[in-house]
Amino acid sequence: MSQKIVLACDICKSRNYTTNKTEQERTNRLQINKYCKTCGIHTMHVETK
Repeated sequence: MSQKIVLACDICKSRNYTTNKTEQERTNRLQINKYCKTCGIHTMHVETK
């Protein structure tokens, strides 16, 4: 079973992306380098609670 999570920009805290996380991946917080529309650059996006 997968869980829906939201990714937020590390700089401006804007919530830009959603993704799914599997049961095995739930122990660590997901961090992905993605493009932020608000900042206009690639930034680190982290999983929100």
